[in-house]
Amino acid sequence: MALKVYDVLGNEIATLVNEEKQPGNYEVNFDASKFSSGVYFYEIRVEDPSTSSGEGFVQTKKMILLR
Repeated sequence: MALKVYDVLGNEIATLVNEEKQPGNYEVNFDASKFSSGVYFYEIRVEDPSTSSGEGFVQTKKMILLR
């Protein structure tokens, strides 16, 4: 599983999670103190190890950071 944050230009600015996880609910804290206000995107990517192609789930959502 990978959880990454991108700026509006598509540059990766943070990797919050990049490891295998067991099924369940998780919580991740994002310290955005060094980033300016604006629009960012976060993407969660989960690969399915049972397929040889590694297909799985990918979702990207918008996040607005206000100071």
